[in-house]
Amino acid sequence: MSAPAPIDIDATALALAAAQLDAGELVAFPTETVYGLGADAENPLAVARIYQAKGRPAKHPVIVHLAPGADIDYWAQQVPPEARLLIGAFWPGPLTLILKRADHIPAAVSGGQASIGLRCPSHPVAQALLTAFAACKRNGQGGVAAPSANRYGHVSPTQAEHVRAEFPELVAGGMTILEGGQADVGIESTILDVSRLEEVGPVLLRPGHITAVQIAEVLGVMPLAPDEAAPRVSGSLKAHYAPMTPLSVLPREALLAHAAAASDRLVAVLFAEPPVDANPLVDWLACPSDPVRYARELYALLRRLDKQGYSGILMEQPPRTAAWQAVNDRIGRAAAAFL
Repeated sequence: MSAPAPIDIDATALALAAAQLDAGELVAFPTETVYGLGADAENPLAVARIYQAKGRPAKHPVIVHLAPGADIDYWAQQVPPEARLLIGAFWPGPLTLILKRADHIPAAVSGGQASIGLRCPSHPVAQALLTAFAACKRNGQGGVAAPSANRYGHVSPTQAEHVRAEFPELVAGGMTILEGGQADVGIESTILDVSRLEEVGPVLLRPGHITAVQIAEVLGVMPLAPDEAAPRVSGSLKAHYAPMTPLSVLPREALLAHAAAASDRLVAVLFAEPPVDANPLVDWLACPSDPVRYARELYALLRRLDKQGYSGILMEQPPRTAAWQAVNDRIGRAAAAFL
């Protein structure tokens, strides 16, 4: 991945955002994955405002974001050695660890579960906000509960303008949106359950930029697929990340046949050139052949296509390989909203 462009941090906006968090209000901020809608993780009323704004079910947990160097033992009642190895390897970065929640941390962030999702983002604006917010706390232990800053089930935002479009009423009410440019990863963090290592081992609950192979290189074992007893986590519903325009994910030949028969205006997103005699009602777009770049551009593309009046979006099925697991997860859940 290429290095992101340097970002100027607005000190005034940053101080205001930290103060708003401390007052129990919501703020939006960039991370390397997507933009988050944040609240004080230890303030149940503030966390409830996230759920209300997003229309999010109360039993659907949120991830707590921590500043670099935060005391993870404050948030989790047990941090196994394997978790510390993963933190050393991937934090700051797009890896969320599911651990056993410390008793004094409100269950509101966990959807009532005994677990908690923790991560330390690498985006400099997120780190500056988290550090400033922790400094507001008498014990220095500030965490920000933050799901993606979009209506529940919709496409996640990767730019500040996406957040403004999603929550105009919050912006009008004075919510600070910290600017941080285009999200570099572009899809949500990998979520790994390490709360049940003695019983089942590590479990990959949501694929992301950090892959199962990378995790296995640290732990010496491949993470398992989710089981029935796995904790509920963000982004685990069958239908999620959906645009407003109906979306289908099809193998190339099926996509071409569907496009050829189309009688309404569609857009097709392909890995290769369209046929010479393509249906003039269909607009054709080339998508990146690299999974990292594809993920980075995916959500912004879906939001852009939503504005163009198409009756449907056709996406060519990416390769079903480990490198494409996270992308396939996101577009599969997006398409499931229209089945």
